[in-house]
Amino acid sequence: MTSLVQPVRVFVDPLEGTRTAVEAHRWVWPLLILALCVSASGTLFSLRWDAAPDVIRQLQGMGQLAGMSEADLTDNIQTATRKALVGGIAKGVFVMPLLTLLLACALWMVGWLFDQKASFERLLSAAALAMLPIALYHLIFTLCAAAQHTLTEARAEQLVPSHLGAVLTGLSPKMARLASTVDFFNLWSACLLGLGFSAATGMRRSRAVALALVLYVMYAGVTMVGLPAVVVVGGGPR
Repeated sequence: MTSLVQPVRVFVDPLEGTRTAVEAHRWVWPLLILALCVSASGTLFSLRWDAAPDVIRQLQGMGQLAGMSEADLTDNIQTATRKALVGGIAKGVFVMPLLTLLLACALWMVGWLFDQKASFERLLSAAALAMLPIALYHLIFTLCAAAQHTLTEARAEQLVPSHLGAVLTGLSPKMARLASTVDFFNLWSACLLGLGFSAATGMRRSRAVALALVLYVMYAGVTMVGLPAVVVVGGGPR
């Protein structure tokens, strides 16, 4: 029971809770919680998703809707729904744990660059604990999706308005992507990552948190701003 309570304690006492959990190598329960919450949100989205409008819009954008039979359109809609279900579960079971492992590897690299040594198990614990706010987001999304009769992709993006882009209106696509990086759960996760890195290596907390925020800015700049802009310029789907 202690192995479950210690990781959850980071929500109410992030300073001491993170330090205690990292020192005790608590990473199994955080990963299980993350996988469960992400899988649940993906499953609920696929069950509530009205795929027809999104699939039709996508086919129109690719110029494939003209001349398509009703049976083929129905097959495309059913295939999209199945892919959403399988993809949502796979994201929770495989993708998110893998990302957590890669994050722990990134922390090891940062520790090596700054001459801050720590055992990999401690760094993995820090990475797993930092993903708990992401798990909380998916839990909230699951509860909100369960209360909906149907969902579209646009509606799902606004279901839990946690980033600045969901609050501000009238932004250009580029500014909207930039505003989406100011996300409550992502910033919370970055701060926990810094606290975990401090607990694992002994680096001063303020310095470790600042370092984690810089890493998040770099990550968000590439994955949330840079890559989507390249896709849009290249004519791909937004």
